[in-house]
Amino acid sequence: MPLFKRRPAPPQGHWQETTQRSQWHTFGATELPPLPALDPRTRDGAGAGASDAQAFDVCHVGLVLRAVLGVHGVLALGAALMARDGGQWLALMAQGTVVTMFAVLAWLVGVCAGKRLWPRLTAGVLWPLLMGWGGAAGLLGLGLLNLTSDEPFTAWRATGVLLSGAAAAGVLLAWLQLRAHSQRPADALAQLVELQSRIRPHFLFNTLNSAIALVQVDPARAESVLEDLAELFRVALGEASEAVSLGEEVELAQRYLAIEQIRFGDRLRVRWQLDPQANGARVPPLLLQPLVENAVRHGVEPNDDGGELQVTTQRRGDQVEIRIVNTVGAPARTPGHGLALRNVRQRLALMHDVAARFDVDASAHRYALRILVPL
Repeated sequence: MPLFKRRPAPPQGHWQETTQRSQWHTFGATELPPLPALDPRTRDGAGAGASDAQAFDVCHVGLVLRAVLGVHGVLALGAALMARDGGQWLALMAQGTVVTMFAVLAWLVGVCAGKRLWPRLTAGVLWPLLMGWGGAAGLLGLGLLNLTSDEPFTAWRATGVLLSGAAAAGVLLAWLQLRAHSQRPADALAQLVELQSRIRPHFLFNTLNSAIALVQVDPARAESVLEDLAELFRVALGEASEAVSLGEEVELAQRYLAIEQIRFGDRLRVRWQLDPQANGARVPPLLLQPLVENAVRHGVEPNDDGGELQVTTQRRGDQVEIRIVNTVGAPARTPGHGLALRNVRQRLALMHDVAARFDVDASAHRYALRILVPL
């Protein structure tokens, strides 16, 4: 018989909106909205093959811009070596841009469209296939150029473009794989380890004392608290993975706030607005927990009347928006240093580059965080 019982999954709908309220007045405990069962295969397998899959996730503005600029830089250098004067260089660049721009974008679209397929192929199949697609994209670009100019479509030009396209595709593929492997450098992993160690000892002691007090009065509530604590520490002390789903991060934040609700009772008022369509977004691990912890520490703990915390997730086209808003009253007893915010911001940039946004809107009575990640 398992030590902890899983809570039933919540009903599915376009929006799940719940509000935590104190229902057990002796200790201020509250009934947290039901949490989805955690699939061990999802959590444990998050890092398996993630680097390979991430290499082909090229549908980002920053990556496309770098690829286009890199190829055009090589084109400009090659045209400079072949041109006799500035006029010929401009003519070669104009013609070459038509071919290379179409070829690079077509190749990136093909890679993006098959990003779930490529990691399953062996290197002996993957490289010839994508290099062949690079050559074919170059020929398509050459055909587009011939439609807009009087340049003849000769065999030697077609062969040169085919080989150049295949070579450029090989260089881009090597760069994408190298970039994916370097996205978890030692310093980034150290940041995650540091963040995982931030679950403070007195939080553990407070939680255990609350569970001990609850054992005699409400054993079911004590079991629920220990279940949340066990899951929180399993994630925090487990092996660091490259990415997890937003749904998993929401569950972890819910468990953390359920534990804090034992201590603060009615002083901690939490409202969830969760869009199930946003749960599939990939985010760095331990993204939400340190942010909601900051909200509790700086927006609820210092104030006798407590504070309000709202967590919202919403899908917006091909992006997911995450909002964490908390009220602000008295200054925190222990001033923060912004380490958690800086850590989350850096890891978002490392994972999603310019496709992710992290905005802060602070006022005298309200502190809001807004995160945008690709879906």
